[in-house]
Amino acid sequence: MTILIPVLGDQLSLSLASLQGVDPGAAVVLMMEVAEETRYVRHHKTKLVYILSAMRHHAEALRAAGWRVDYVALDDPENSGSFTGEVARAIQRHDPASIRVTEAGEWRVAAMLDSWQTLFGLPVEICADTRFIASHAVFAEWAEGRRSLTMEFFYRAMRVRTGLLMDKGKPAGGRWNFDAENRKPAPRDLLMPRPLAFAPDAITRAVIALVERRFANHPGRLDGFDYAVTAADAERQAAAFLANALPQFGDYEDAMLIGERFLWHSILSPYINAGLLDPLDLARRAEAEYRAGRAPLNAVEGYIRQLIGWREYVRGIYWREGPDYVERNALHHTRALPGWYWTGETDMRCLAEAIGQTIATAHAHHIQRLMVIGNFALLIGADPKQVHRWYLEIYLDAYEWVELPNTLGMSQFGDGGLLGSKPYVSSGAYINRMSDYCRHCRYDVSARTGPDACPFNALYWDFLARHETRLRSNRRLAMPYRTWDRMDAPSQAAIRDQAADFLARLDPGTAEDEAAGY
Repeated sequence: MTILIPVLGDQLSLSLASLQGVDPGAAVVLMMEVAEETRYVRHHKTKLVYILSAMRHHAEALRAAGWRVDYVALDDPENSGSFTGEVARAIQRHDPASIRVTEAGEWRVAAMLDSWQTLFGLPVEICADTRFIASHAVFAEWAEGRRSLTMEFFYRAMRVRTGLLMDKGKPAGGRWNFDAENRKPAPRDLLMPRPLAFAPDAITRAVIALVERRFANHPGRLDGFDYAVTAADAERQAAAFLANALPQFGDYEDAMLIGERFLWHSILSPYINAGLLDPLDLARRAEAEYRAGRAPLNAVEGYIRQLIGWREYVRGIYWREGPDYVERNALHHTRALPGWYWTGETDMRCLAEAIGQTIATAHAHHIQRLMVIGNFALLIGADPKQVHRWYLEIYLDAYEWVELPNTLGMSQFGDGGLLGSKPYVSSGAYINRMSDYCRHCRYDVSARTGPDACPFNALYWDFLARHETRLRSNRRLAMPYRTWDRMDAPSQAAIRDQAADFLARLDPGTAEDEAAGY
């Protein structure tokens, strides 16, 4: 009696729920590279190589662990191009008595899994994804009856649930959150650690050739691909972060420097989201660094908050709000992203750095994503659904369950404040404070108007003026509105004219972008 166990591309863990309690000799693990998943958005070439290579390496790890693996490659001439089509073909090959699968991470794929029992006439067991701390039921119970779903309070519940950084029922150090200590700009003369780089092996080189051949029109380039694609190498990267970067991660987690892609960030989210690393294990190991006196509390708390707080929270929001969450547009923004979002070719140094790095490597850290790239998109009134698609296609760690709430909700305020208590917008002053970008930009960050004025400045005040009816009552925006009110009418008019002129000249995108569905 054979059990067919489909394993999806973001389920690359030997401890996957659907594998537990099953005799490997009585099962076939099905892994599928399908065109449907590679093309529903124009995924960055690096993202495609990472996922496909990691899948092929994981198949080898499963075989080494005693599993029989049926692997369907993307260029298999019989490949149907879809998960459901490949399950149908596998049923013909193996005549299984049942199907066992771990729940999908996205609404789109979950609908496919839900259809299989009726479609194939076989029992289908969908296992809960135990790689997360908060099940759907746990999150729903926490959210039930709350007037606002503030992440901080969910995070505290997760701290209690896991016991992480808890001392006799109280938070370590007497506080739940040390974020106020984690906003230091980084001096360039600090010695920064470098994450490990992994040379592509034969499997990865074959995948690179495949992606270059089949996805030539997708964004990105592959000449410097150096990501880990195995659990063992991902673990080596994690160990290097914990030993070398975690101690100063907290202080400089919001900092940005020209040419510095990593600073003290972990670069582990792609491995966590694909299943190569266990987030709870990482959180416990980070806590151990604090307990051993090798990393300060502000750094460890900030990192653990990302793992068990924010990551778990956005997943809960994604599944709670439903598949129509993607359509929300509270501010009624409709502008197309400028074409240089796909090239990084702009005179604004902050955007050129953040987007340029993204195009080259499929990576940017959270402040570059939120307070540079996302901030600009929100200020110009970009369509939040298009912004979501851009983030989903371009970042290595982007899966819809984690990316959509972060982008449409947190970054673009598309959900009207469900995730963020205010829009995350700023003038050039914030970017200047947290980076060295402005010192090397052709625009003057101190000027609001004039041909050399930083565009963020006029756009910021114009955004507040445009949305005054909705936002003036937000207590977190009381101070900027008081500043706006102190400006005389001619100054306000000049600022708004400056913004209008900039927006009128903004490139609305390229024909290639439009052809791709944007």
